[in-house]
Amino acid sequence: MSAALLDAIRALIQQDIGKRGLAADPADNLFTACPGDFEAACRSIAEHPQPALAVVTGFYIAQADPPCGETDGPLGALFLARALTPLGVTIALVTDSFCRQALEVGLKTCGLRDRVLVLTLPPAHAWPDYLALEWQSFRQRAALTHLVALERVGPGQDGRSRNMRGLDITDNTTPAYFLFTEAARPSPRLVTVGIGDGGNEIGMGKIAADVIRRNIPNGGQIACRVPVDHLIVAGVSNWGAYALAAGVALLRGQRLPASLFDIEQECELLRIMVEKGPLVDGVTARPTVSVDGLSFSDYVQPLRRLGELMGA
Repeated sequence: MSAALLDAIRALIQQDIGKRGLAADPADNLFTACPGDFEAACRSIAEHPQPALAVVTGFYIAQADPPCGETDGPLGALFLARALTPLGVTIALVTDSFCRQALEVGLKTCGLRDRVLVLTLPPAHAWPDYLALEWQSFRQRAALTHLVALERVGPGQDGRSRNMRGLDITDNTTPAYFLFTEAARPSPRLVTVGIGDGGNEIGMGKIAADVIRRNIPNGGQIACRVPVDHLIVAGVSNWGAYALAAGVALLRGQRLPASLFDIEQECELLRIMVEKGPLVDGVTARPTVSVDGLSFSDYVQPLRRLGELMGA
């Protein structure tokens, strides 16, 4: 029964409502590339005796005024914290300075500010010392088991990170992908999970670059080269976070509260993060209560349906 429900959840989030080309080739695309990874990601967390996750998020929108983070990613990270913290899963959020305030106000609104740590990543020049000292110290203190990239850009074959339009944003984004390279080293090794919706996010290196090139506009230029253990491809990355939380709860036999699927509450949380972050819609670059160019009413339909599947 749980396997069938997990399949239903995965099908729910794998809709290309934004028409990005995620399944342009019906037989060989981003949705079909790693069909077992969603369940594997859920099980890796649900079956661990003491899971502790660091969730890396924050996507820089250069064309915003002022430049800031986008609404896809932070809202999903807050959902993971709201859903999994009460289940005994330790959550820490990791981001750039341009996105920290949005996560802070979101956690405060949810009453989780004292239970969920927010780490700010350093500038690129400070990374060698950061990885060797601060990050290692944090890994040990937090007893991390999993590292999750949620709508987090990563480098292509040329080492440059780009948005969906092909705009190079390398210099505006800290090189968080080094955390995923480091995670593979036994100290102990972390399980890595990637959640993305466009081919340019950390984790998409698990998909053959040619598949991304053939399906996604600018795919040959933007395809991320960094792989993860388990890759979740969704029509909107926040949906992947919703699904991951639901899958973990399902496998643990634990019920998520109905409030998590309250559409008005999700809308109000997003409004607060947009206004006080600030955050903007990643497609329009405007500070609106929307995600990836979708109106909130369209965007939130998978969350509504997920609540029905979970019996909320």
